[in-house]
Amino acid sequence: MSAFSRILLCYDATREGRRALRHGASLAEQMKAETHLLAVLNSLAWSQGAEIASAVPFDALEQSAREILRDGIEKLAARGVIATPHFAIGDPLDHIPFFARELKVDLIVVGHRRSGPIRRWWSGKNDGLLLDRVSCAVLVAMDPEDADTHKPVETFSAHA
Repeated sequence: MSAFSRILLCYDATREGRRALRHGASLAEQMKAETHLLAVLNSLAWSQGAEIASAVPFDALEQSAREILRDGIEKLAARGVIATPHFAIGDPLDHIPFFARELKVDLIVVGHRRSGPIRRWWSGKNDGLLLDRVSCAVLVAMDPEDADTHKPVETFSAHA
């Protein structure tokens, strides 16, 4: 039995999401793992964007999110990975742990875009909460080029 027998891939069609999908597909293929693909339409982000909310009907956003899920399933199938699709509406920080528990996954694969503390505070994001809500391994796929673009805002030094 492999280290990861059930994998939950979280996909949103962003650059980070596509990277997570590629890494997750490679692992699923190598481990011959049962694979699940989750797309979450973040209703909180939708409702907070007043200009977007008034211009784009929720049904159109839901249809788009379902198409993203189909796209992810097709991308996985092209690599020879058959995945079970899952779709949810709400906060990804609620749905990802829920699906991880329900499906009894060994590994969650997510994409991540670095952001500074001000941007994170402004957007209300606290992505670290995901790690506090799950009891399985989490693979975070990041763009290695992001590491060079974010310099520390403050530098601390200690003297003995």
